[in-house]
Amino acid sequence: MNDKYLSVGAITRYLKSKFDNDDNLKKVYLKGEISNIKFHSTGHIYFSIKDETSKINAIMFSSNTKKLLFKPVDGSKVLVTGRISVYEATGNYQIYVEDMIEDGIGNLYIAFEKLKLKLSKEGLFDKKYKKPIPKIPNKIGVVTAKTGAAIKDIISTIKRRFPICEVILFPSLVQGDGAKDDIVKNIKLAQNYDLDVLIVGRGGGSIEDLWPFNEESVARAIFDSKIPIISAVGHEIDFTIADYVADMRAPTPTGAAEMAVPNISDLINYINNLKIRLNESMKKKINYLNLYLDSIKASYTIKNPLIMYENKKQKLDILLDNLNKSLIKKYNNYKHRYEIIKNSYVLNNPKLMYKDTVNKFVNLVQKLELVNPLNVLKRGYSLTYQDNKLLSNVTNIKINSNLLIKMYDGEIEATVNNITKNK
Repeated sequence: MNDKYLSVGAITRYLKSKFDNDDNLKKVYLKGEISNIKFHSTGHIYFSIKDETSKINAIMFSSNTKKLLFKPVDGSKVLVTGRISVYEATGNYQIYVEDMIEDGIGNLYIAFEKLKLKLSKEGLFDKKYKKPIPKIPNKIGVVTAKTGAAIKDIISTIKRRFPICEVILFPSLVQGDGAKDDIVKNIKLAQNYDLDVLIVGRGGGSIEDLWPFNEESVARAIFDSKIPIISAVGHEIDFTIADYVADMRAPTPTGAAEMAVPNISDLINYINNLKIRLNESMKKKINYLNLYLDSIKASYTIKNPLIMYENKKQKLDILLDNLNKSLIKKYNNYKHRYEIIKNSYVLNNPKLMYKDTVNKFVNLVQKLELVNPLNVLKRGYSLTYQDNKLLSNVTNIKINSNLLIKMYDGEIEATVNNITKNK
């Protein structure tokens, strides 16, 4: 009778298998608010996702938490991706979260951080690529909307501070669809206008309004610009990707205009100060040269020019004396060597030198006679050859072989009849 009753574990396992084999639950996309979040020492995160009517338990394992680009807290609005299954120990169903991002503006922030990290690794923010902003520009370009406060503030500030500077507007969309492409187009167009500085920006707005200046194509156009670029996007608290790539970041469009041109009154004061410093420097230089000229005119040498000649004459006498001493010394050395050679034993006894040479020659001839083989043959010796080879023993001689015997006054050809070896 009890066979029809299932255990709690059995029904839980059955329900789990149903969840795990349901294709609709293998990949689920949920949005809601985080509550009861707990960060475990293992790196796992346990929390609930709720909306106005329901709540579901969730777990995100440490292997997936490493991919998070924000720190989730209670109340965070999130978009999660995962699978639904049953946890057998409690019998509760829950979502195993594989990916989680912030909802709404949070998504834009994540995209901003991802692009910022990517471009930073590529070096687009490095200081070594920043171009200096000219101190006194002649021509400035502005990429912004043709109407609005930004262009008015920029033009009025430049005209007030440095009216001799020319301003060229490159009217562009700065928000909405097509804005990023229009900004890129105008930055590239500005490269053909021989500009000293290019201001790129717009007035304040929401993050969505400023978003074209967070686009990768705009960042790369700014980086590739040959003209130094000042970014002027939004208010002082607003930071965009364009700010990091630009050669200089201004807190506002008005600030960009102030950075781009000097204040003409300050410039006039600076020129006047330079004029005063130049005059003072020239006066000091003239006074110094006058003093120097007076010191030369008052010098003993100028007043007594013959002294210079007398000093040179005395130095010449010293040099001539040294030269004469050197020549006399060299002459005496050669004379001494000549006397030594003239009185040498060889020159005084030339016959003795000849006699010594003759004696050496005779000795050499006697030595040659001693080793002359003909003299050996004169004493009764002979040389025996077999096949043009000199024989020194009878080992290789055979009966009837032909021999050639060389004596002092001739040669004998002989045939071997008998061979006797010494015992």
